[in-house]
Amino acid sequence: MPEVSSREDSVGALADDRPAGQVTFAELIEARAEDDRAGLRFEDRCWTWREVVAQARSRAGLARDLRRPGPWHVGLLLDNTPEHLFWLLGAALAGAGVVGINPTRRGAELAADIDFTDCGLIVTEPARRPLLDGLDLDRPPGRVLVTGTEEYARALADASPLGSGDPRPEPGTIFSLVFTSGTTSAPKAVICSQGRLGRIAVQQRERRCLGRDDVFYVVMPMFHSNAIMAGIAPAVSSGGCVVLRRRFSASAFLPDVRRHGVTFFNYVGKPLHYILAVPEREDDADNPLRIAFGNEASERDIAEFGRRFGCAVIDSYGSSEGEIRISRVPGTPPGSLGVAEEGTVVVNPETMQECPRAVFDEHGALLNADEAIGEIVNKAGAAVFEGYYRNPEATARRIRGGWSWSGDLAYRDAAGFWYFAGRDSDWLRVDGENFAAAPVERLLSRFGAFADVAVYAVPDPDVGDQVMAAVVLAEGREFDPGAFGEFLAGQPDLGTKWPPRYVRVTAELPRTATSKVVKRSLREAAWHTADPVFVRPGTALTYEPLTPGPTA
Repeated sequence: MPEVSSREDSVGALADDRPAGQVTFAELIEARAEDDRAGLRFEDRCWTWREVVAQARSRAGLARDLRRPGPWHVGLLLDNTPEHLFWLLGAALAGAGVVGINPTRRGAELAADIDFTDCGLIVTEPARRPLLDGLDLDRPPGRVLVTGTEEYARALADASPLGSGDPRPEPGTIFSLVFTSGTTSAPKAVICSQGRLGRIAVQQRERRCLGRDDVFYVVMPMFHSNAIMAGIAPAVSSGGCVVLRRRFSASAFLPDVRRHGVTFFNYVGKPLHYILAVPEREDDADNPLRIAFGNEASERDIAEFGRRFGCAVIDSYGSSEGEIRISRVPGTPPGSLGVAEEGTVVVNPETMQECPRAVFDEHGALLNADEAIGEIVNKAGAAVFEGYYRNPEATARRIRGGWSWSGDLAYRDAAGFWYFAGRDSDWLRVDGENFAAAPVERLLSRFGAFADVAVYAVPDPDVGDQVMAAVVLAEGREFDPGAFGEFLAGQPDLGTKWPPRYVRVTAELPRTATSKVVKRSLREAAWHTADPVFVRPGTALTYEPLTPGPTA
């Protein structure tokens, strides 16, 4: 992969002359106020940064005029559109907290998200407005703005734009409340301050050598932290141009990259996989893309994406809470997350002791999983984590003994490289042996017929767990039980308890809006599903269709 070249620093004297931790995101936005370079492209329109900041100031003024006593939070129920960016930046300038409202949630859950985060004002669009109909919201009348309507245009026209005399937010002012993905439990709203996002924006610019000539392709949903922290924030900091697409499209990816001159693409989850599913052409590498930056892509997709599109793929592990980061570096072994920052360790939560390094046999099988796998902990994380909004219990669970506990499992090899082992609910106990789901998933993903794999525990009729795998087949492939058994038999690093007892063949895995697999629904369904399920009835690696009987 090509090296990331150095680019000119252009945040401006305001950010450059002060410690990154003291720069608010609002100040970085203000630094773009007289910048006449392209700041935003959407479909066939383009705005300079000067125009973007002016639009943001008008919405900041409207938010100020509509403020009521109590928490000042603006809920954004919008697609990736210019209005979403204008409101995101406008709320930052005004010092209002932004709540990204997840449009995939419905009914009582959606209402609970809005009420829990004290959204005194909601901004939505005609296509999303019906999601609010019938909700029992604790809101006074007139607290919903619908973009694109005459009423909205009048409200903007009547509002006085934010002026130089208006107070500016402090570093500790809440910028956003971002819900965690909720793959294992009810979502929690992570606090991100103006100072934290300002620090992230500057650090991202410096680490990735980003500058004014970079073009940022933002297609991940803007209610999620990835779009804001990995895409929009470094674009504001560097003075590059943001290219928004209303929704992600794998087939439109390369045409968009070429059309807009995209150099930087942020992602989370499976976008690389979906893009790679588009038929390859000989000239795919003929494009301006330099960097794809994100997390949770598979090892195979990372390597193939870099090869096919001629760019650097920087995939790292990072928590929404902001205190834990593990990054790939040159020489990172296949399957590894990379190396962690100083102070981040693997801890046995029962003994509170750091776990010993992993030991492997000659085939790469982990020999001391019980000892080596533990929870990812940052011993200095308590000073970085800003807490969960209105949830002191969850905050206390995250911060214990002055350390920050991620809830994720990992192990480290002798050289200090980290390997993800799943969520804290991803432990399986089969025949008295404990192991994590992630290594099993990595092994099963080698099977050519599988495009997607999730491994999880289902109850053993006697005691403990049995292994179940839900798989999505690659295009044009079928599940061949005999071939799968032969594949398992040929894997030298297959743990003795790892072979799935059940294999569920499904059209797609349940995922959050940011592509994280929701395993709890798979566990709850177990083998009680209309999808085809195959069972391994004995100890041999042979599978047969599940039929009603003792195993069901």
